[in-house]
Amino acid sequence: MSTATTTGPGERRGKMALASLGLGAFVIGTAELVIVGVLNLIADDLDVSVSTAGLLVTAYALGVSIGGPVVTAATIRMPRRVLLWAALGVFVLGNLVAVFAGMFGLLVVARVLCGALHGLFLGASSAVATGLVAPEHRGQAVGLVFGGISVSTVLGVPLGTLLGQNLGWQATFAGVAVLGVVALAAILVFVPAVHGSGSGGLGAQARHAFHPRVLAMLASSVLLMGSQFIAFTYLAPFLEDVTGVSSGAVGTFLLVFGVFSAIGTFAGGRLADVNASATLFVGTLVLIVALLGLYVFRGNPVLVGVALAGWGVVGFGVTPAMQLRVISLAGEGGDLASTLGASAANVGVAAGAAVGGWALDAYGVADVPLVALIAAVIALPAVWATRFLKVPGTTPGAATPVRTEREDATAPVTARG
Repeated sequence: MSTATTTGPGERRGKMALASLGLGAFVIGTAELVIVGVLNLIADDLDVSVSTAGLLVTAYALGVSIGGPVVTAATIRMPRRVLLWAALGVFVLGNLVAVFAGMFGLLVVARVLCGALHGLFLGASSAVATGLVAPEHRGQAVGLVFGGISVSTVLGVPLGTLLGQNLGWQATFAGVAVLGVVALAAILVFVPAVHGSGSGGLGAQARHAFHPRVLAMLASSVLLMGSQFIAFTYLAPFLEDVTGVSSGAVGTFLLVFGVFSAIGTFAGGRLADVNASATLFVGTLVLIVALLGLYVFRGNPVLVGVALAGWGVVGFGVTPAMQLRVISLAGEGGDLASTLGASAANVGVAAGAAVGGWALDAYGVADVPLVALIAAVIALPAVWATRFLKVPGTTPGAATPVRTEREDATAPVTARG
């Protein structure tokens, strides 16, 4: 077993390792989000309604939120690097199943499987990434991993949408499988064994990972992500039917969203190292403004594009801060908690997709962003309240958020080798 410290391997090797983790996150992010761009194609091909096809988003999110922690709990003593290999390898197989799925039910099963492996991979990646850098750069390291997901909205989702529109939705999943093989090879070559973010077996980690302070943080994540996916799940139909964007131009709007998501995620990682709680609160405020703009200016393509840009900056920009807070608040349960962070976010995704489907059927696609806006306003006080949660070992009466977040960033990282 390795006894490497958090300084990790050489600087170049460490950068390549983080890049490989980001590439893996890019693959799973593409698989998760590209479904939005081909939802209409799947609905037509498999003879189901668009709202029913939206359950594929819910299925994937439930796979992450339930399957991810279950698989992580079963493998808690295994080296994180081995889990990265296994998770990504089986993830590739799951997407191949989706390619040949001729029935909607089989496609749902494949999405649940891939979602569970998504949760396992993202949790292990977060643990490994924080072990590759000095403690004061943990937020940036997590930001690089989640940056892979946000970059998937820039490249993976638009290209996957374009591929599906020209060659059929099955080609989209085939492309994900090919990229998955490339990411797996990179991880095999560059990612070393490092210290993780937790210690002990399942029982010891669970006591820390399910502490009330962690559960409160996870609950705010559910609300924040859920509000976004009420609107994001049905963004393509909204752009086509309400804004008047042609089907061929939907990818361009998704590209705008993705570019600013990437910018926000990398910047969010740096801001998380300074003050994660403030990053979350300000990000939620900007999200509310962006969703308001999306609803009010829904008939103007230019202003809708501006609203999507603002949404993109904060939508994924808050994820490094959220993940860092969850891991820090869990203390010695960091390995398990790193998966719970992804799970909570995807509970929000699943709930958001379901609520969005209800809003679509009840009020029509034009009012879906309004429902998302109301949910974001509800999430705001919950996000604000999480600033008072203290990481293990800090003084309950610590006066300023800045001090708390610096303590977050410098909390010791301990784990198995």
